[in-house]
Formats: sequence, C-alpha cells, structure tokens
Amino acid sequence: MKIMSFQASLAAALMLATAWLVSPVSAQTQTPPAAPAQATAQPATASPAPAAAPAVVAPVAKPDAAAIVPAMKELSPWVMFMSADVIVKAVMIGLAFASLMTWTVLIAKSIELSVASGKLRSALKKISEARSLAEAQMALGAKQGILPSFLAAALREARMSAGLSSDAGIKERAASSFSEIVRAEARRIRVGMGVLATIGSTSPFVGLFGTVWGIMNSFIGISKSQTTNLAVVAPGIAEALLATAIGLVAAIPAVIIYNHFSRMTKSYLELVSRASGAAARLLSRDLDRSHGSAHSRAAE
Repeated sequence: MKIMSFQASLAAALMLATAWLVSPVSAQTQTPPAAPAQATAQPATASPAPAAAPAVVAPVAKPDAAAIVPAMKELSPWVMFMSADVIVKAVMIGLAFASLMTWTVLIAKSIELSVASGKLRSALKKISEARSLAEAQMALGAKQGILPSFLAAALREARMSAGLSSDAGIKERAASSFSEIVRAEARRIRVGMGVLATIGSTSPFVGLFGTVWGIMNSFIGISKSQTTNLAVVAPGIAEALLATAIGLVAAIPAVIIYNHFSRMTKSYLELVSRASGAAARLLSRDLDRSHGSAHSRAAE
C-alpha cells in the first residue's frame, strides 16, 4: 500500500510539473495570433499612416544617390586644376611650361644634330681625296661649317708662319687653333642641354612643393569644416597630388631626352675630331711639300 501511495503521489507530482512547464509554452504560442489580429485591426482604423510612410522614405534615398554620382564625375584633371589654390595653379602652369620646353628642345636639337652630322660627313667624304689644303677648300666651295673653319685656320697659320723653318711650331699653333674651334663647337652644340638637366632634376621637387601646399590647405579646410568625411577631404588631396603627377610628367621625359642627346652629342664631337685630324694631315702634307720643293730648288 505504501508503494502504491508513493507511486500515486509521484505521478501527481509529475503531472503538476508538466502542467507548469507547458503553460508558458502555450501562452507563447497563443500570443502571435493575437498580434496579427491587432495588426490587421490597426490598418482599418489608421489606414492613411502606412500610405504616407513610403512617400517620406523614397524621396530621401534618391537625392543621396544622385548627389554622390555627380561628385564622382567632377573629379577630372581640368576641374581639379580650376578648383586648386593659386600657388598650386602656378606650380602646375610652370611645370606644364617646362614640359613644353622639353619637347621643343627635343625637336630643335634633333634637327640640329641631324643636319650638322650629315653636313660634316658629306664634307669629310668630299675632301677624302684632296692632297692639299687648297684642293680641300676648292672641293668644299664656299660652304660654311666646322670643316671649312679647320681648313681656314690651317691656311691662316701657314700663311702667318711663312719664312719660319720650324714645322713643329706651325703644327703646334695650328693644333691650338683647332682646339679652340672644337671647344666652341662643343659649346654651341650643347645649347639646350642645360635646360633639360635643370627640368629633369628640379621638376619632381617643384611638383612636391605644390602637393605639400595643397595638402596643407586641405587640412586647414578640414579643421574649419569640423569633419573628416572623405567627400570633403578627397578633392583637395586629389588637386595636390595632381601637381606631383605633372612634375613627374615633366621630369621623366627630360631625363630620357638629356641622356639621348648626350650620346648624340658625343658621336657628333667624334666627327669633329675626325675633321680636325683631316685638316692637320693636309697641313702637314703642305709643309712637307713646301720643304721638298725648297730642297729641290736648292739642289738645282
């Protein structure tokens, strides 16, 4: 009997515990149907409110997207240049002018070196069979150039040294005249090279100065506007970086063109040295020939 009463009490306790645990679950499952009922009941009483809500949300989203797209399209180089600071504009204009000078020097020096080298090669070919300074001058005619200058200097020295028996002295003085002509020609042919060297070495630093100035103004604008929004910061920084980009555009071609003309100038000066040697050989032949004729007359 005790066992049966204990089992009955245990079963009653289990039933009470089960009822207590099931009651919250049934309450939670019954609440959602009540909520839709209220939700369905509210639109009937306040139907204008849901209709007005979409009208307020839709216009706000569209202007934001429309405002972002034009701002991105306006970041072109020309717009950045026009909206830049006066100092940054001056830097950009100076670098653009330097770049224009670089390409002008490229065209001018290319034409000059090509024409000068062609004329000198042609002149050396014409006097290759000449036996004296006079024949070489007749072969060249009245043309102006570096080789006629060598021949004229050799003839002038031979004429001014007439009556002197020291051939070594005449050749030494003629070589000194040739050296002066070579140095003058080297200075003439290198005109414009200094401009390229200056542009190539200073343009990056000038562009960097414009960038530093532009970024400084951007930070000043940030402090005044009290915001760090990227849409506010980006245009000023982009304008500043444009100065560095223009500086590199001006400097890199200047360095490449300078190295190119250094090689071309070296080749041309080698031709000038060949012309100087040709004039010196003709002068030496004339001196030997004059001494030989003098000895033959003396022998007669």
